Amino acid sequence: MPTETEEKALRYRRAQSVSTAEEISETEKKVRKLQYDKPIHTPRDSLFSWSSEFNNFTGLVNWGFLMLSIGGVRLCLENFLKYGFRVNPLEWIIVLTGYNEGERDQYHSVKLIVFSIVPVVVSLLIEKAVAVDLVPEKFGLTLQILNKLFVLILPAAVLQIKKDEFSFVGITTVCFLYLVIFLKLWSYVQTNHWCRNGSKRRHLKNTLRRQSLSAPNWNELVNAEHEQSKEDLLNGTAAAAKLTKYPDNLNLKDLFYFMLAPTLCYELNFPRTGRIRKRFVIKRLLELIFGVNLVLALFQQWMIPSVKNSVETFSKMDPIRITERLLKLAVPNHLLWLCFFYLTFHSFLNLMGELLQFADRNFYSDWWNANNINVFWSSWNMPVHMWAVRHVYKPITERGYTKVVAGIVVFLISAFFHEYLVSVPLQMFRIWAFLGMMAQPPLAVISRIAEKRLGPRYGNIMVWSSLILGQPLAIMMYYHDYAMLHFKPISTE
Repeated sequence: MPTETEEKALRYRRAQSVSTAEEISETEKKVRKLQYDKPIHTPRDSLFSWSSEFNNFTGLVNWGFLMLSIGGVRLCLENFLKYGFRVNPLEWIIVLTGYNEGERDQYHSVKLIVFSIVPVVVSLLIEKAVAVDLVPEKFGLTLQILNKLFVLILPAAVLQIKKDEFSFVGITTVCFLYLVIFLKLWSYVQTNHWCRNGSKRRHLKNTLRRQSLSAPNWNELVNAEHEQSKEDLLNGTAAAAKLTKYPDNLNLKDLFYFMLAPTLCYELNFPRTGRIRKRFVIKRLLELIFGVNLVLALFQQWMIPSVKNSVETFSKMDPIRITERLLKLAVPNHLLWLCFFYLTFHSFLNLMGELLQFADRNFYSDWWNANNINVFWSSWNMPVHMWAVRHVYKPITERGYTKVVAGIVVFLISAFFHEYLVSVPLQMFRIWAFLGMMAQPPLAVISRIAEKRLGPRYGNIMVWSSLILGQPLAIMMYYHDYAMLHFKPISTE
């Protein structure tokens, strides 16, 4: 082993060799400039090479935007020439109200929406009963689980009884609302359970500590605590007394605020803003009005004809034609998905946050820069991601299970909810949405390998590819099965 003196000498020789090489290079440059052949070449990399460190591609971005615009205009003209002008606001009203086929949806959806208040109030009553020891905690938790299961089962049960009396839009809205209530009640019950257990542990700890003290020491402790409380008040910590504590949070005002707040995770004290910005509210309202009309128009003019034309192709199982239809449907579907993302996670949730003075507006992260599938799922829908981490992932890992097991459980729950939102409104049980979600963990592994071996850019390309091609494939499969069950496919080509 070399000694410390030898190591220093070795480092010194290396530094000398590097400096000598730099001096030789600089000397060579000076000599070349003094030659009579007027040299103009220097060591340089091409701009598209990674080693060039060039990153100003503004012109290419403008070119890409222009080409997309030209392609979009061409597709628009082709659509109008092939299908005519199909946008009809009157049909939107008919479909949304449910009277597109006789006396359908006799306000059943509205009744279920109003009835959704009942399980919310029942959950509050159970929590209050447990808080005052009127109901044992284990029995109360059992009642809460039954109440949450009732929330999930009710829309499916009523739809099974009424069947064709529901409109598709109406029952889809009901299922989505009841699913949100289910997730919020899960958080509400679990958070109150944490607070209740924390209060009991603290009370037990204080009781045991006080019982172990003698009478003289107890008096000294009381005096010390009294002096400390005075000092805390003088230091300004009295503001903490204004925070809501368990069980003072168990009231209708607190619960209904949480039900309307743009979050799925319950807290006793949410961060609040100081005022409502009227200009901000008007901007979000205008975005919603314009955006919803744009989405409905694109769906009516572009999406519906493309989906209908795919049924016959899927029935014949022609791989080339199926691929062509998939690529054709991918463009309008992806555009509608992007519009849906902006309207939901930016316009609507920010509007609700502003009206309720809810300060945490982290509704999405920069998912468009995600270099693998895992990063995308943890950044595009932050309310659901935070709920999954707080109420599923962490409780599982805290019980000693691995992160892999916790992640698989999260995707299983997500897959079930995705299938619930599709199969119940369509009144047919298929597993395409479930399988699509369960395909995400292996895709995440593949995308991470691509990111490590090929670079972040290729990982990001895989993320975009799964978004652009995966969704239209699932839509075509569901519509094909629905068409086979309800009517014969008719090609409009």
